[in-house]
Amino acid sequence: MGIAPIPVEPFDRSLDRPIIAPWPCTWGYRAIVAAAAMSEPARLRTLALLDGLSDDQIGQLAAAGEWVLFDAGDELFGQAAPARSWFLLLDGRIALFRRTGHDEQRVGTMDTPGKWAGGFRAWDEHGVYLATGRAIESGHLLRVPAERLRSLADSWFPLGVHFIRGLVQTVRNIESIARQRESLAALGTLAAGLAHELNNPAAAATRAVDSLTATTADLTASLRRLASSSVTADQFVALDALRAEPVPAGPAPTPLQLADREEVLANWLADHEVDRDWVIAPVLVTAGRDAAWCDRVAAAVPAPALGAALEWVAHSGATEQLLGEIKEATGRISGLVGAVKDYTHLDRAELEEVPIAVGLDSTLTMLARDLAGVTVVREYEPDAPSVEVNPAEINQVWTHLIRNSIDAMRGSGRLTVRIAGAEDGVVVQVCDTGPGMPADVAAHAFDPFFTTKGVGEGTGLGLDVSRRIVVDTHGGEITLESGPSGTVARVRLPARRTG
Repeated sequence: MGIAPIPVEPFDRSLDRPIIAPWPCTWGYRAIVAAAAMSEPARLRTLALLDGLSDDQIGQLAAAGEWVLFDAGDELFGQAAPARSWFLLLDGRIALFRRTGHDEQRVGTMDTPGKWAGGFRAWDEHGVYLATGRAIESGHLLRVPAERLRSLADSWFPLGVHFIRGLVQTVRNIESIARQRESLAALGTLAAGLAHELNNPAAAATRAVDSLTATTADLTASLRRLASSSVTADQFVALDALRAEPVPAGPAPTPLQLADREEVLANWLADHEVDRDWVIAPVLVTAGRDAAWCDRVAAAVPAPALGAALEWVAHSGATEQLLGEIKEATGRISGLVGAVKDYTHLDRAELEEVPIAVGLDSTLTMLARDLAGVTVVREYEPDAPSVEVNPAEINQVWTHLIRNSIDAMRGSGRLTVRIAGAEDGVVVQVCDTGPGMPADVAAHAFDPFFTTKGVGEGTGLGLDVSRRIVVDTHGGEITLESGPSGTVARVRLPARRTG
């Protein structure tokens, strides 16, 4: 009598089922595998997931499905495909990957017997696989078609199935609406903050450009008057050397000292019959020039050309000053754009090795408007190692933690951000000086939809999302320690995600 083929990889993705093919090994090995498969119903009894089922129900479940052997690298189910099968892991390991745009990120691992995936079409006619299951260690599992799982469940506990269907639909609707609103609120807050931060340097650059237009016209006019004053080439070279002469270093003058120096220089200009002293004096004083320097200019050019010479020098200085303001303003805009780029990491690979300080600093920059009344203290260990993370996701963690601290301190206090190296990665602490959380609140802080904020101020998803990013995606740890003097959020990230 022949031995029936055992379902093995590769999978037919269009049909969502393994291709039935003869086992490509010796008949003796096939017999061993077949005998092992016949013992699997007994193994199902050892799974805590199935504790409530009778032996007869265990047998029905085993008969309803088929045993699937897989090797490392095999893809068992694909994201967004109809979830027509329920996969129950018996041994081996399966990594779960989720694709967003062009990036694929690891969101979890099936590594314990009794973990399961898929089968959503048993409760939801629109159910799809939420991630792609790819084996990272060989093993085998029980695959049960969703319609057969639904039939078994309907006969075993119909009321429970009714509750599950209602719960799936309710949770889907609530979480979809909550996540959408939270994302829009967060995006609106960041956009408003970014617009506010960009407005100041943009307005400064606009004002400087407007002033530069008028100053350039005055510069050209003063140069024309200077040229018509019979100034020789040697005299103009001497004047230009005085204009470019560096100013001696020293402490910056106070506004009162500047006012006194302007008055002295205005008097000098009046004594030498130089017109427009109210325009020339402030610019020369700002450039660090004094009456003694003006005496040297008077000695270098003819008396009729003195006014035009000083005005040309003043307008040249004003032009350089305005160009400096434009450079500073546009540099600030470029810095903000760079911070947004570092914060979102839209042009980066999904996983990359980065210094954690870069993401924290870009997040603090993005939240600068909310931190206006908060003293920010950075305590970064200089030798802290880089870690392999998804930067955009990790920055979302920092955003949630820092924003929670700002809310706890009600906009004023001290926020301390620490980075320290650990044996296998880094530890980040976000500490605030708020009133802390009661023990019962801290115990539920990471529960989905749990929040202490008022209506319209949050959805309770921030810390839940942070926990999933840190723990499920990156294999790290996140904890909260709270007391009357403040709260410390501690995140440990391994240098590299393993397994």
